[in-house]
Amino acid sequence: MSASAIHSYNDARRLARRRLPWMVFDYIDGAAGEGIAEERNLAALRAIELQPRVLVNVKDRDLSMPVFDHAGQAPFGISPMGMCNLSGPGADLMLARMAAKYQVPHGVSTVASTSMERIIEVAEGHAWFQLYFSGDGSGTKKLLDRAKTAGYRTLVMTLDVPEVGRRPRELRRGFKMPFRIGPMQFIDFALHPRWSIASLIAGAPDLGNFQQDGFTFDRTESRALADWDFLKELRDRWDGNLVAKGVTDVDDAKRLKAEGIDAIQVSSHGGRQLDSAPPPILALKRIRAALGDSYPLFYDTGIRSGEDVVKAYAMGANYVFFGRALQFAIAAGGQAGLTQFWQLITDEIGLTLAQMGQVSLPHHAPTRTQTTAK
Repeated sequence: MSASAIHSYNDARRLARRRLPWMVFDYIDGAAGEGIAEERNLAALRAIELQPRVLVNVKDRDLSMPVFDHAGQAPFGISPMGMCNLSGPGADLMLARMAAKYQVPHGVSTVASTSMERIIEVAEGHAWFQLYFSGDGSGTKKLLDRAKTAGYRTLVMTLDVPEVGRRPRELRRGFKMPFRIGPMQFIDFALHPRWSIASLIAGAPDLGNFQQDGFTFDRTESRALADWDFLKELRDRWDGNLVAKGVTDVDDAKRLKAEGIDAIQVSSHGGRQLDSAPPPILALKRIRAALGDSYPLFYDTGIRSGEDVVKAYAMGANYVFFGRALQFAIAAGGQAGLTQFWQLITDEIGLTLAQMGQVSLPHHAPTRTQTTAK
């Protein structure tokens, strides 16, 4: 019943809000500060116009979009998201199965609820590992080496979290990572028994990549030491695809390209870092103009619908990623909810292209590992 009731992002969000504990919903839904950056980006997305055309034969539309070594049977992938199993038991592996089915990249967060080894196995190799710099960088390098051993061929280095942004909704709910339960959370969970019982049966969500000896994580640990020298060292240590995520500045983008980064993911971390940040959908257009047509640009932040996906491609993206929308779909209806939402997004993209008189999306992404300049 829940899955069949999902006809839009707002449907998924509404159902998720009803079922998730307040703390979990505010963690997934929340943004930095007053949420101004998130709202400005959504407004910028809404303001983009797509021109309808008529009398064009659009019967045979192709929505495939190869990206690196993935066939890309859908023109969108899965953005890395921390603690996904909070949205529903087994959420990480639900996403991994979708990645395998559609041969699209599944961004595996440093703070995923499931180990990187298990996710890439279930995703049948269609997984990218997302890395945070932390502390003095020694733990970061250990995770990088572990990802290489696990078979990851693409590394996504998130650059826009020198410190974790201040997110008042999380603070009010007492959200902690790793997961901690106090009196306020106990009451919250008691008032949401469906989620609580399912999570109790499955086991409390944890940080899957930090269950091995020698791997620790402190969300409050400073990440401020990361600099261009560290990036150069990272480039030298990683011989696969290296993606820089969290970029909205043209000068930063130019230098990243010059440093041999294989692709840039334009993003504001879903508006979760700096409340005064510029809309990344507009930054995408500026960066595309600055870097030219051939350089791979990916995009996430604020994507809610199939039309949003088409808009991101129109602004210069080579590939697009969904984030919290997928967690809401899982919270609303589990695997069936995720499947329903995935299909409706795919259908919307096809319908949008038909209205525009197009049979495919522009800016086709690279189909093989980029040549790395070191």
